[in-house]
Amino acid sequence: MLSTILFYILATVMVLGGFVTITRRHPLPAALSMVVSFMALSGLYALLTAQLIAILQILVYAGAIIALIVFVIMLLNVRDEDLNYQEEFIPQLGLAIAGLLPVVGLVMAAIGKLPKDAFPALKDPAYGSIELVGLFLYQNYIFIFEMVAILLTVAMVGVVLLAKRRI
Repeated sequence: MLSTILFYILATVMVLGGFVTITRRHPLPAALSMVVSFMALSGLYALLTAQLIAILQILVYAGAIIALIVFVIMLLNVRDEDLNYQEEFIPQLGLAIAGLLPVVGLVMAAIGKLPKDAFPALKDPAYGSIELVGLFLYQNYIFIFEMVAILLTVAMVGVVLLAKRRI
């Protein structure tokens, strides 16, 4: 019962955070409301006993990605006069909601038709634990993991060099 209540609270916070993210004109409040949405999503992962994904959600998305977005916003130096506040977004929002309602209905119908034992791996309490994911990753995909680490490091150095040239 408590997990159901927590699910609805976190889902509501996540949807409201996403709504605020797309309706703010200034990018900084939008980025901060995205943090709220990411934190609520992390709570949803924790409710699903996916501790590793919950921790990674906070570290990677709510931490690193949002810090990167805030740095980009600060580098762009967006002023209020640069933003167009005259545009009405209510008709666009209504159109978006009207377009999403059939998709939500289809997803809910598909979830309702799933058999009760559709995900047998979820019955294992160790499924998704940090230890099992780490062992699987390092035993089967160590070369790919290291290549991605090198690629991300090279990309980060390239971005710093490009940004430093403009400043």
